[in-house]
Amino acid sequence: MINDIKKDAETRMGKSIDSLKHDLKTIRTGRANPSILENIKVPYYGTDTPLAQVANVTTPDARSLSVKPFDKSMVGPIEKAIMASDLGITPTTMGMDIRLNFPPPTEERRRELAKSVAKEGEQAKIAIRNVRRDAIQHVDKLLKDKTITEDDKKRADDDIQKLTDKYVKEVDDVVKEKEKELMAL
Repeated sequence: MINDIKKDAETRMGKSIDSLKHDLKTIRTGRANPSILENIKVPYYGTDTPLAQVANVTTPDARSLSVKPFDKSMVGPIEKAIMASDLGITPTTMGMDIRLNFPPPTEERRRELAKSVAKEGEQAKIAIRNVRRDAIQHVDKLLKDKTITEDDKKRADDDIQKLTDKYVKEVDDVVKEKEKELMAL
């Protein structure tokens, strides 16, 4: 039973790390990356549809993205969706091709983005600590039901804390790497 609780906690903590990495992909570093457009939704036949499902996004060079809608009528709605997003990029349209040019972010903007990355990291740590709390509550319940001994509870609590420390350190590493990427010229 205790092993099941630890496995569940480890799985959930791993998902927190995966979620953090996914969220950090959308933060722009000055280099063009199609994942920056992942969260953009475009109205398509009355439904908000992810941009990747209505257009092909490519990277022609390091500082620009090319968005080619599958349907000619989607050019306008895609442009509006990109402008309405918080990317701070104005699209340039040439026929069916929508180009996004990414200027290198200013020092001030990079610092803002680094703060945003740190905030995302803190949210991931909170999620990991919540998983730890849930796991310890499960172990406490087993002790209360007299399914395990005090020694088993102590050992399980120590193991859960070690797991938590491991994943919190991993969050710090991911955040540090993204901040380094942001601050590089």
